[in-house]
Amino acid sequence: MAGATVRGMEQKQLGERERAVLALERRGFPGPGAKERAIREELGLAPVRYYQLLNALLDDTRALAHDPVTVNRLRRVREQRQAER
Repeated sequence: MAGATVRGMEQKQLGERERAVLALERRGFPGPGAKERAIREELGLAPVRYYQLLNALLDDTRALAHDPVTVNRLRRVREQRQAER
């Protein structure tokens, strides 16, 4: 029974990569290209893959529990962009 509880707790936490994506989103970047450079250098991801992961995180309740301010801000931005289309 205890093993099932531990596995359940592990599933509720974000992985290191997901936490790193949210941490990068909390930062400000000085100019064009700086964010994409940070994505490549710090996370080792192509920007396209990064944004795919980020978009999936916005719908993940674990991400919301981990960083509600960032996730809610990004959800609002996403919704605004969708409304403009």
